[in-house]
Amino acid sequence: MNERPHLDEEALAELRDVMEDEFDILIRTYINDSSERLEALRHAMACGDQDAFAKTAHSFKGSSMNIGAARLGELCMRAEQAGKSCQLEQAASLLPGLEAEFETVRAMMEESLLA
Repeated sequence: MNERPHLDEEALAELRDVMEDEFDILIRTYINDSSERLEALRHAMACGDQDAFAKTAHSFKGSSMNIGAARLGELCMRAEQAGKSCQLEQAASLLPGLEAEFETVRAMMEESLLA
C-alpha cells in the first residue's frame, strides 16, 4: 500500500479541469465531510457499533477514492472490512493511521487550493 501516493495529482488536475470554479468548493466539502466521518468513526468505535463503523468507513472510502486519495481509500477499506467482520479491535488499531493519512491528504489539498 505504501507505494501509492498520498494524493493522485493527475486525478486532482482532472477534477480541477472538470469542476472549474467549483473545484475549491469540492475540496472544502471533501475535507469537511471527511472530518465528520472521522468523528463518526471514533463515535462508532466508542459505542462498539460495528455496523455504523463499517458503513462510515465505506462512505469515507468512496469519497477518498473519488477525490484521488487512494492510500486513504485503502485504509478506509481495511477499516470497513474490520467493521464488517466484527473485529473492532483491529479497526481501532487502524484509526490512528487513518487519521494521520487524512491529515497528510488535507494538507496537500489545502496547498492545492493556494496554487
